[in-house]
Amino acid sequence: MNIQSAISREIFTPRNEKLLVVIEVRKRRKRRLPFLTAGRKRDYVTFLCLSVTNKRPTQVFITKVKQYRGSPRFARRSQWSVEKLRQVDGINPNKDSPEFNLIFDHNSDQWVASSVAEKCMFVQILYHACQNYWEAKLCQGSVTAPGDQKASGTSGDQPMILAAESKKSLVASRPTEFINCQSKLLGDACSFNMVIYRCKIFLNRMKNTLILTHGQPQNSSQKDSTAKVSKPSPSPPAPRHVGHVVRRASQVLSERTEDRPARILPRTKQLSDAAHKMALKQLN
Repeated sequence: MNIQSAISREIFTPRNEKLLVVIEVRKRRKRRLPFLTAGRKRDYVTFLCLSVTNKRPTQVFITKVKQYRGSPRFARRSQWSVEKLRQVDGINPNKDSPEFNLIFDHNSDQWVASSVAEKCMFVQILYHACQNYWEAKLCQGSVTAPGDQKASGTSGDQPMILAAESKKSLVASRPTEFINCQSKLLGDACSFNMVIYRCKIFLNRMKNTLILTHGQPQNSSQKDSTAKVSKPSPSPPAPRHVGHVVRRASQVLSERTEDRPARILPRTKQLSDAAHKMALKQLN
């Protein structure tokens, strides 16, 4: 079961909501000195979810869900209505970037998606969900049911008053504004683009899963190999090695001393014989 199915079954199905999209995000903070953030590690994963209610009138919500390390359960932390969402900032309209901002009535969040594809899919689905929500709300405010007209009495000014009040409420809660977003995200939702985004997200999550599952054994094996390489190999005992060298040297010297007389004696004998002959010649 993938992440979206697990979150939908655990968080949104019991609340009678339909999950449209879920992406993995993290807060974007100012850059700090490396030695201040070296020891900090996140012990949880944050997901942004976009959902709609199954009952009428349809409501659209943005929900923050967390999953702590080592736990299979998900926890719903915060939820905002699209009616409170004032602005979606895509940061850069000319370049693919995983960063985006969500600005509400009383707060704003700066997010970084785990990939560019996740951000693109989230912004595109959010844009069309906001369009459908505000169009439905406008039609609901401008059209009055026949039963309400009968209950209002014979006065013909009552529907006009209701329409004016609905327009005032619509102006007070103005539609969501999308700024600094790429044009491809704000056009018609192309099914081919959505398939590409979902494939990229799937491949990115598979890569992260493989890195997490196989990263620890590789690191441990690398540590073991480096430890084996760095550990010096045991050398033979020094006395035995020195004794062997001394014995070999003494053997060579003894062989040389034994061969030297054998080589010198014939030469000296020849010299003595020659000297004896010369002495005899002189005497004669």
